[in-house]
Amino acid sequence: MMPVHYGSKEHNFHTISSPLATQLPQAAGAAYAMKLQGKQACAVCYFGDGAASEGDFHGALNFAATLSCPVIFFCRNNGYAISTPISEQYKGDGIAVRGVSYNIHTVRCDGNDMWAVYDAMSAARDIAVENQLPVLVEAMTYRGGHHSTSDDSSRYRGDGEISSWNKSNNPIGRIRLWLEKKGWWDASMDQDLRSACRAEVLHALETAESKKLPPLDQLFEDVYAEVPDHLQAQRSGLLAHLEKHKDQYPTLSNFEPSVN
Repeated sequence: MMPVHYGSKEHNFHTISSPLATQLPQAAGAAYAMKLQGKQACAVCYFGDGAASEGDFHGALNFAATLSCPVIFFCRNNGYAISTPISEQYKGDGIAVRGVSYNIHTVRCDGNDMWAVYDAMSAARDIAVENQLPVLVEAMTYRGGHHSTSDDSSRYRGDGEISSWNKSNNPIGRIRLWLEKKGWWDASMDQDLRSACRAEVLHALETAESKKLPPLDQLFEDVYAEVPDHLQAQRSGLLAHLEKHKDQYPTLSNFEPSVN
């Protein structure tokens, strides 16, 4: 489990996972299930250009096309799959052309233009829900930062490339300029917002750091509705081991006590 692996049943957000492209066939299947249930809804699956190189991408699009699943496949083409540039990922015209080959409604938009993305997704949802069909959206954008905290993107791209993007095509900067031209935003409001957000984040960080970690026995929960016997045995074994050798684990005090 990683910090960005969030999910919410209340908001219909399926938990994120790290393995590339696994969510694509899952989205096609979820969409097909909603279709069989007669729901006026669609599934939306977000992925990057790197995931589009996986076999699951093709399997998902083919299933969605042949079964007419109400699903939107949203590809964020940001130019890099970690350190692999798109020039080394494919020779075709991006990802959008692949949707056409599966006879799927496809659109490519400026991923750095908030309104373009909104319009593309609105139209895609109408097609998916009203016509019960899949749609592929390719949003052309750029990854301004590192892939992760363990990635140093300066090893495979120059500072000039990143600087050029930040100055000319940064989506946050573009929407800020648009708001300023409308008279709805200015430099003072921008600074106030940044300061307020920073204070809010620091407060949340301090609050989180002051709390104890969850009980260790929760490692075996949140997968099954009822914990199976083999996991119950593992949990009992772990707790018994920690109790017997607790002097060897000085950080145990950082955890909430186990309830079992």
